[in-house]
Amino acid sequence: MTRAVTCLIPAHNEAARIAGVLAAVQDHPMIGRVIVVDDGSQDDTAAIAGAAGVEVLRLMPNRGKSAALAEALSRVRTSHVLLLDADLTGLTAADLSRLIAPVVAGGADVSLSLRGNAPFLWHWLGVDYITGERVLPMWLITPLLRDISTLPRFGLEVFLNTHIRAAGLSVAIVRWAGVASPSKAQKSGWRAGIRADIGMLRDILRTVSAATTFEQIAYLRRAAPQLGSQPRPVRHSVLALRDGVLRVIKGVQRQRGRETHSDATR
Repeated sequence: MTRAVTCLIPAHNEAARIAGVLAAVQDHPMIGRVIVVDDGSQDDTAAIAGAAGVEVLRLMPNRGKSAALAEALSRVRTSHVLLLDADLTGLTAADLSRLIAPVVAGGADVSLSLRGNAPFLWHWLGVDYITGERVLPMWLITPLLRDISTLPRFGLEVFLNTHIRAAGLSVAIVRWAGVASPSKAQKSGWRAGIRADIGMLRDILRTVSAATTFEQIAYLRRAAPQLGSQPRPVRHSVLALRDGVLRVIKGVQRQRGRETHSDATR
């Protein structure tokens, strides 16, 4: 394997946004190869990526993020991989350099992004434990490919966290103040967005327990000291996260109940 980084961009119906992401990635001096994983898109995602001159791996029918990335990860031949969501706005080449540099320079084993529009709770804690933008060593991932291919659609990030923690890896948290990712409601409308958020939460909890997610966050915070700021005590932060997550779950349940009642009265 070479020391260069391969960038994998999973995409499903992201024709409206993927060109901006590719503009930041193309010709980046730290990235040796770019593969867009078109997971059963029904729009021009693959055509736009192909026109930009990057490799396109087309999968039909749609497999879900975990299985799609398992297929692409099996083709990586570099020492490290950069996973990058296709729907980011405001992404620059400098942002990518700041995410990749700590790992390539040996200052950290793994790096995770913290986007500017990430939920307030993630900023308060100083870590987004389910971020889709991360740099990872392939020695960690290669033995896990079979397991990754069978994960729930959105179980990949917490699955990786489990193995990052088990291996005792150090983590760099890189704040991307100018980078945003649209909510599912912004992409698909509020009804479809709520259903998608519920589905993602279900996939996460099918992959790991709620208690494990709190343990992952606590570990990532310990493994990633926030330079220039005083981190909140881990126990206090994780307890606050637990309470916050429970409030979110209850809110989603109430909204789902109102939606069901509304449909029933039509």
